[in-house]
Amino acid sequence: MVDKEKKVLKKDSKVKGDKAIKQAKVPVVLSDSKPLFLKVPNGSAYGTGKRKTSIARVWVFPGNGSVEINGQSLAHYLPTDIEVKHVLKPLVKLGLDASFSVKITVLGGGLIGQAGAAQHGIARALLIVNPDYRKALKEEGFLTRDPRVKERKKYGKKRARKGFQFRKR
Repeated sequence: MVDKEKKVLKKDSKVKGDKAIKQAKVPVVLSDSKPLFLKVPNGSAYGTGKRKTSIARVWVFPGNGSVEINGQSLAHYLPTDIEVKHVLKPLVKLGLDASFSVKITVLGGGLIGQAGAAQHGIARALLIVNPDYRKALKEEGFLTRDPRVKERKKYGKKRARKGFQFRKR
């Protein structure tokens, strides 16, 4: 399904002049429901971000600076200001927070993992918009996928490393 999205975005990515922005329908499947079609303007850049068990699909396009996650506004979807700032860091670092709009679909994990995945996806999408942003994004570590995930439980242990309580007498 991701290959189809890339083909649609490559085919429709040519925007000439100040003509009205045409909408491209991109299929997005959230859990076991029927596909939801996101209306994303032609000329948008796509990036995939990952963090822990969360995966974010991000579309960045010229706009007024609005950010939408799973059909909701950013401030409504993420409860704390820390998470909101975390998502917007790549745009703020480059000074593009008012000139680009972002649409994000996030699956899996918790809210902090989803915020990290969204940040990673925005950074990757901004690279497609302009490859010159690479140095600034790389310095801040936005392009590096955070490899930390929960360690699996081992047999003979209570959790990954914690042992059972031992009583000598």
